[in-house]
Amino acid sequence: MSWTVAEPARLLLLTVFAVTALAKLLDIQGFADVLGGYRLFPPSLLAPIGLALALAELAVAIGLARRATCRPAALAALVISLGFAVVLMITLWRGIALANCGCFGVYWARPLQPWTPAEDLVLAGLALLALRRRA
Repeated sequence: MSWTVAEPARLLLLTVFAVTALAKLLDIQGFADVLGGYRLFPPSLLAPIGLALALAELAVAIGLARRATCRPAALAALVISLGFAVVLMITLWRGIALANCGCFGVYWARPLQPWTPAEDLVLAGLALLALRRRA
C-alpha cells in the first residue's frame, strides 16, 4: 500500500491511542467508575481492568511509533477497537444509558450514543490500513 494511505492512518491511530491512554491514566479510579456503568465486571476488578486497558492503549501507541513493532501494534489496535465496538453495541442493546462512554477517560466525557460504536469501527479501519504499511 502506498505511503499516502497507510502512513497517515498509522499516525492518526497512534495519536488517538496515545491521547485516549493518557486521558485514562490521568484518573484510573474515575475511569474505573465509568467502566462500572457498563455492568460487565465485578467492582473489585474495575480499577485493574481500567489500568490494563489504558496501558494496552499506551502500548499500542508506542508500538505504532516504532517501525519494528508497527504491524503487531496495528493488529492489537484492530482487536481492541473491534472489542470496544462490540461492548458498546451490547451496552446499547441492553438499554444502558451512559453519561460518559469512557472513550477518553473522565476529562472529555461523552455520552454513549448510537453512533459511538461506529467511531471504533473507523479506528478498526485505520488499523487495517496501518497493517498494510510497508516496513
